[in-house]
Amino acid sequence: MNIFKKKQILFLFCLLFSVFACEDLDELVENPNGIDPENSNLNLILSTVLTETGMTVVDLGYGDIAGVMQHTQKDAWFSGHNDYDWSDQSWADYYSILVDNEKVYEKSVEQGLEFQQGVTMVMKAYLFGTIADLWGDAPFTYAIQGDLGGSEYLTPAYDSQSEIYHGIIEYLQSANTLLSKDAEEYDEIYEEGDVFYEGDPAKWRKLANSLMLRYYMRLSEKEPTFAQSGIEAIMADQNTYPVITESGDDALMDFLSDKSENSWPGNSELTDVSGSEYRRKKMCATLVDKMQELTDPRLELWAQKVEIPLVVDETLSAGTDTIIDNVRYLATDAIGEESIDTDPEYVGLPPSVSALPSSYNLNPTPGQLSYNPHVSYLNERYTQASGDFLQSRLLTASEVNFILAEAAQRGWSVAGDAQSYYEAAVLASFEYWGVDDQYSDYILGEAAFDGTLAQIIEQKWISNWAAASESWFDYRRTGYPELVAGPAADRSVLPVRFYYMTDELLINSTNANEAVDALEETSYTQADGKNSAWAKFWLLQGTTKPW
Repeated sequence: MNIFKKKQILFLFCLLFSVFACEDLDELVENPNGIDPENSNLNLILSTVLTETGMTVVDLGYGDIAGVMQHTQKDAWFSGHNDYDWSDQSWADYYSILVDNEKVYEKSVEQGLEFQQGVTMVMKAYLFGTIADLWGDAPFTYAIQGDLGGSEYLTPAYDSQSEIYHGIIEYLQSANTLLSKDAEEYDEIYEEGDVFYEGDPAKWRKLANSLMLRYYMRLSEKEPTFAQSGIEAIMADQNTYPVITESGDDALMDFLSDKSENSWPGNSELTDVSGSEYRRKKMCATLVDKMQELTDPRLELWAQKVEIPLVVDETLSAGTDTIIDNVRYLATDAIGEESIDTDPEYVGLPPSVSALPSSYNLNPTPGQLSYNPHVSYLNERYTQASGDFLQSRLLTASEVNFILAEAAQRGWSVAGDAQSYYEAAVLASFEYWGVDDQYSDYILGEAAFDGTLAQIIEQKWISNWAAASESWFDYRRTGYPELVAGPAADRSVLPVRFYYMTDELLINSTNANEAVDALEETSYTQADGKNSAWAKFWLLQGTTKPW
């Protein structure tokens, strides 16, 4: 499920035929869960669509995008995570899920199953929206229709990023209508297979409308009038357009401990029993320092305290470097010119700190197999295959309230003020993480609302721990939080998009290269040309954001 790995040669055929809905899907590519879309119960296929989507969300937001957004850093096998050393990023996983999703939609239309139609419309919007968010222009109108035959479907034209965003909003409006009935009015709801909402149409309806809020806000810089009118219309009629405002309605998927492919990524119980994947991922100093500044109680849920703190003592004899009672004491001359962090509790790894990040903070055993006792690892819960908080979060009440806080801060009419929505957003996150008993002290302290967009987005960035992709999308359009690329990064600024993959450029060359031509080169694209992680797609062109 790692979207950054190079796909096997099978995907050359998958992209030409299956990704765009080939006539014979099962002859070309085996579904990851062994389901034949032509002959299986559509509810079982829908369950696969939901679980595979949930896994891709975590792979993205807990993976390399967590490195970009400086939630985490790695000290081994780190170049993609820390330094943005990317290339040839495949969207095959997303289109593969869309193929199965379309089979469910088509069957549900044939059988008159409106609940399944509504859910698949939501998932279609979610997946196509993510593709547009990551790459920009992409196959949309003529995608996943290869069974109709003809080159227009097998090598489809690309829709503009703008057209995709407007199209998915239309999908979500249709889903809102399809999901507007009481549960007992629908046929054949398979509650056990719905890993997000157990077949509850009211919650799916809220997700559809909350996704509309997300994508209207996505367009706030490029099409502000359209974005404002869309959000105001939803908030003016909550009976027709209910949204997620309480954490009990969050779109969450649990991971399982039955087998590796269903478990939390990088866990040490099933996926990597050596523990190396867990050990090489560290907290990033950017996030740690901000949370310490705010006295944020969520930090201890996400991070471990350093095993051996550092203490620099001017009174020690020259050359002293010794461990006493699990504390490493150093004379001033023993640290040389190196910058170190002597925090006694939490120490993050600075972003893209060097070509040898495992050496940071005087680690005595740098290298690919090192164990650094002077930097904070992630909380041990992330070694587990499943458990509390090991969930895929598609969209939450915290995010919705942050969106509404931003809308109110912009002066839009959203049935509430920016401070109330901001505080509700923080509270929803605290409730999710089980620290709501500490909310009052927090919100009256350094996190007290100051009325700025910067603070709203910064708090949203914190709340998006383990789901960092949405913070990346916010950063691109707002420039917040104000993150700085580290000294060893591939560029001096953060990337803003994914590369179109080589296979697509070869197979669907005319259409793919037209999409590349629509990108805007910047001073940071350098030798990449237009197909660069630092080229700007439509959403960012002309906005001066994020840089």
